[in-house]
Amino acid sequence: MYIAQTYKVLHDWWRYVLGVLIAIVGVFVFSLPHMVAIAFKTAQGSVDISRMQDPAYIMALFESNINMVLILLPFAGGLLFLLLGAKFLHRQSLRSLTTSRPRIDWKRFWFAFAFWGIISSGMVLLDYFLEPEGYVWNFELQPFLVLCVIAFLLVPLQTSFEEYLFRGYLMQGIGVLAKNKWVPLLITSAVFGLLHFANPEVDKLGPVIMVYYIGTGLFLGILTLMDEGLELALGFHAANNLFTALLVTADWTAFQTHSIFKDTSDPSGAGFMDVFMPVFVLFPILLFIFSRIYKWDNWKEKLLGKVIVPTKEDYNFIGDDTDDANIR
Repeated sequence: MYIAQTYKVLHDWWRYVLGVLIAIVGVFVFSLPHMVAIAFKTAQGSVDISRMQDPAYIMALFESNINMVLILLPFAGGLLFLLLGAKFLHRQSLRSLTTSRPRIDWKRFWFAFAFWGIISSGMVLLDYFLEPEGYVWNFELQPFLVLCVIAFLLVPLQTSFEEYLFRGYLMQGIGVLAKNKWVPLLITSAVFGLLHFANPEVDKLGPVIMVYYIGTGLFLGILTLMDEGLELALGFHAANNLFTALLVTADWTAFQTHSIFKDTSDPSGAGFMDVFMPVFVLFPILLFIFSRIYKWDNWKEKLLGKVIVPTKEDYNFIGDDTDDANIR
């Protein structure tokens, strides 16, 4: 029902193209503070124009916490414009963009957030104790507290934009157009992964890291389709980025923060632990755990089945979307 309920709202193909363009406009508008700040530094003569193609150089132009705000603001803009596009272009509620349940299940969100936050933090701490030579103590109280405020306010907006765009808006839109579930699952996972190609981690770890990014998109897509909603994916993604930003940073990562630890290792390329272990070992285990907790079944139908136009009887439990023109 998560994809099929999209038949209840306006779902012409051109609306999704326009909706994505609106989201891109939001990203651009909220990128203006960063552009203005760079232009101001350039006018002062403190910017080397020849190095402006280097992401690491751009990140070093501003103090870490200021840079964090400037980097995350465009995602907040994209999320705001995307939700407005869904509301006015598609007459779609936030609830139906988020879940097939009668209301958003925040318990699911907080469970995934806490569950993955504990596991991911534990893995970082375990690696620190096993290989302390690869880390330095980076903690400074005042900038760390400022980082906490910024991270808790803006990182969930960044991750929510990515989830609502890929696992929500595009998953539903491509699903009703393709009339099946595997096409939107594969397309959104691939595009999600490939958009990370500009991350500095790719230069450092090599193109093989794309297996991790695309695999993560696939994992989050499966999570969404099997659970018939975005709540688990939203919680997982928020915890993943938030706890990473607070715990560990490195000179070659997208987030360079006043974190507790700094990774000083110099990986020559991505290995099993960086790429293949999460995608082919950890993520399947997590899917199994979630499936047992939430009693998922009928995997083949939910992941590979057709998207069927629902009848009005299927929507007896829904009362906040009003466009019934496409329901039998």
